[in-house]
Amino acid sequence: MAVRLILVRHAKSDWGDGDLEDHARPLNARGRDAAGRVGRWLAATGRAPHEALVSSAVRTRETWARMAPHLPDAPEARVIDALYHAGPDVMLRVLQGARAPVVVLLGHNPGIAAFAHWMLSAAPTHGRFGDYPTGATLVARFPADRWADVAPASGVAEAFVVPRELPEG
Repeated sequence: MAVRLILVRHAKSDWGDGDLEDHARPLNARGRDAAGRVGRWLAATGRAPHEALVSSAVRTRETWARMAPHLPDAPEARVIDALYHAGPDVMLRVLQGARAPVVVLLGHNPGIAAFAHWMLSAAPTHGRFGDYPTGATLVARFPADRWADVAPASGVAEAFVVPRELPEG
C-alpha cells in the first residue's frame, strides 16, 4: 500500500491593501481562478484528497475553498496555525499526524518548495519545480501504509503542475 500527498502552494495573493498583515492577505482574481483550475485538474485526474491540512492564513484557506467545490466528496479543511510559514520539519510533523491515505497540504514558500525537495527521492523535471510558484501542485506517492512511517527522500513524484498550464474553467 502507499499514501499520496498533494502539496499545494497557495494561489496568487492580493497585495493591493498595504495595511493588511501578511496573514490576512486574500487571493487576487488570478489566484481565485488558479485555485479553481487546480481543483478541476485534481478531480479530472482522479487525485481528490480525503483530508485537507491547511495553513491558517487567509490566502491558503481561500485557495482550498476555491479548489474544494470541484472535488468529489472534498473534506473540510483542518486549519493548522503551525503551517503558516512552516519549515519542512514542521510540515513533516503535521503530515505524520494525518489519517487519510490521500492528503492535501496547503502552505507557503519557501517552506513548501523546501519540503517538496526534501521529501522526494528525485525531483520532477518540470522547469518550475525549483521555485515552486504560486498555485504549484505536486502529487507524490510514498511507500508506507500510514503517514507516521513516511520519511524524507522516500517520495516518488507522480505529477507537478502550475496553474498556467491548466485549462481555464
